[in-house]
Amino acid sequence: MPDSGQHPGSDWLTSTADGQTPTVDGQETSDSQQETEVRKPVAARRGSTYMRVALGKELRALRERGKTSTEATGGDSSRWTAEAVSTRLAFSRSKLSRVEAGEIPLPKLADLEALLNEYGVTDVDERDDLKRMQLDSLKVDPVTSYRAFLPSGMPRYLGLERDSTRIRGFENNAVHGLLQAEIYAAAQMNSARVVEERTSEAVERSIQARMQRKQLLVAEDREVHIILTENTLRTCVGSPEVMRAQYAEIIHLCDLDNIDVQIIPEQLAIYRAGWNFTVLEFEELDSVVQSDGYRSTTMFSKPADVGLLARQFDAMAKAAPGPSETPRILKKLEEELWK
Repeated sequence: MPDSGQHPGSDWLTSTADGQTPTVDGQETSDSQQETEVRKPVAARRGSTYMRVALGKELRALRERGKTSTEATGGDSSRWTAEAVSTRLAFSRSKLSRVEAGEIPLPKLADLEALLNEYGVTDVDERDDLKRMQLDSLKVDPVTSYRAFLPSGMPRYLGLERDSTRIRGFENNAVHGLLQAEIYAAAQMNSARVVEERTSEAVERSIQARMQRKQLLVAEDREVHIILTENTLRTCVGSPEVMRAQYAEIIHLCDLDNIDVQIIPEQLAIYRAGWNFTVLEFEELDSVVQSDGYRSTTMFSKPADVGLLARQFDAMAKAAPGPSETPRILKKLEEELWK
C-alpha cells in the first residue's frame, strides 16, 4: 500500500553525492500481543554530534531572542537574520545557518566569542557553558575511522543515533541495519560491490562499521523498536543459509528487554508507509527522523515532519501483530522458504 501523503521536506540536511547541501487504522490486536513495558530511564548521552546540534540550537535561540527583543521595541529586526549577522561578523554566507542546524562544527573559539558578543551574552556562567559545549562538539567521534567508507550524511546520523534514548525504525526493502546479522550484512554489501564500484576494503570496513554500531546499541539500555514488512524477509539475500542466520539473529534480539521487533504480514490489509525511516528521540534535544535514499541520508527535524512520520510508525505498530508474535512468524517463514 503506497503512502498516502507526500514526502516531507527537510530543514536539516540532505547530503548528496557531490557534497552540496540542498535547502527536508488498521486492525486492533489483543492486549497479549501489544504489551507495553515500562522502561527505566536512560542517562543522557553527550557525543560530539549531539553537542554540535545542541550548540547550534542554543545559538539560534540567542539570535531569535535578539530579533524578538528588537521587534518589541519597534526596531529593525532584519539585522537578526542569519545572513545579516554573518555579514557583520565576516562569516561565509551559509556558515551560521549550517552551524545553527548542527551540520558543521564551530571550530574556532574566537568565532563563538564573536557571536556571544554580538548577541549581548554577558553572563559569565552562560558563556562558560556555551564554550564547554563548543569544546565537546569538537571531540573525535567513534565513527570517524569509518567516515570515508560510509554513504554521504551517514556519519552525522550515526553520531546522533549513539546519543539517542529511543529508536523507532521502519524498513520495507531490507532488514534494518540494527537487526542485521554479520553474514547478512556481508552478503548484502558484497552483492552490490561491483554495481556500486566499491573496493573490497570499502565493503569490509562498511561491514565493521555496521557491526560496531549494532554492538553499541544492543549493549546500552536504549529502547529500540523496529517494524519490518514481510517482503523484506522473503527476499533472499546471499543464500538460504544467510536468511536462516538472519532469522535466528532477529529471534535472539527479540529476547532482549529493550528491543521490540514487529513484522507486517503480506496479507494483512493495514497502512504501510511508502519509504523507510527511523525516528530518533533524545533526553533534551528535539526528535529527528532519518531516511535513506540513493547515495544519501536525509534528516528531518521540523516538528510537523517528525510528527507525521512518528504517527505513521505508531499506526503500523498498533495494527501489526505484536512483538511476541515475531518468532512464530519467522519460524513459519523459514519452514516455507529456506528449509
